[in-house]
Amino acid sequence: MSGGTGTAKQHRTVTRVVRIIEIVAAAGGEPVRLGTLSGALDAPKTSIHGLAQGLVATGYLLETSAGYLLGPAVSSLVGPAEPDVIAAARPVMERLRREFDETVILSTQVGLSVVYLDTVESTQLIRYAAPLRQRRPVYPTSTGKCFLARLPPDRRDAILTAFLTDPAALATARTELTRAAAEGVAYNHHETVPDVSAAAGLVEVPGRTPVAIAVVGPSGRVEPQLPTIAAAVKSATTEITANLQAG
Repeated sequence: MSGGTGTAKQHRTVTRVVRIIEIVAAAGGEPVRLGTLSGALDAPKTSIHGLAQGLVATGYLLETSAGYLLGPAVSSLVGPAEPDVIAAARPVMERLRREFDETVILSTQVGLSVVYLDTVESTQLIRYAAPLRQRRPVYPTSTGKCFLARLPPDRRDAILTAFLTDPAALATARTELTRAAAEGVAYNHHETVPDVSAAAGLVEVPGRTPVAIAVVGPSGRVEPQLPTIAAAVKSATTEITANLQAG
């Protein structure tokens, strides 16, 4: 076993991955095309594309039609993500908790996962507890469905096929996400945790990483109130958006 006293050596794949992140970071928020990365690294597009897609899957890059941007996983390494977003959302989250006395969570998408940025827990003895800063599958969580619903169909389907192999289930998910995009709210009917249901909405402000807010709790309490909770969540997304734009 190495004691760590040897001379460090470059590893081509590691070097390329680091350089991709550095090049995208140096672009100052402007998308970087695959051809640009390939040229800068003097490597075939096919090789760089595979590495870039791996970084997208883990949340270190975001893929857009114009190229690659830094992903939210990068900020999680260097400090709290989006503190102003959390500040704008917290009063709204606390009001939702008072109204329904169920746990309220704020999430961001990190690759094929969602990560809870903030939570206000229910005061009830039996409640949903939401640990922060841990990756959870983007599907079928309610906030994850919000992020997927905003994507172009080809990118959405590419992610869904990582979770669903049955054609019928895939078709059902597509229909559900289309409805979520139209209605502005997504649901989880005890699909992730038994007997836990949720309603979630998306907060999307130009120039910022989208976040989603959800009310989550035991299905026996949440399901009968879902229409009311959904309306309150949609109103909350509008208020958080206004807070961010005003700030």
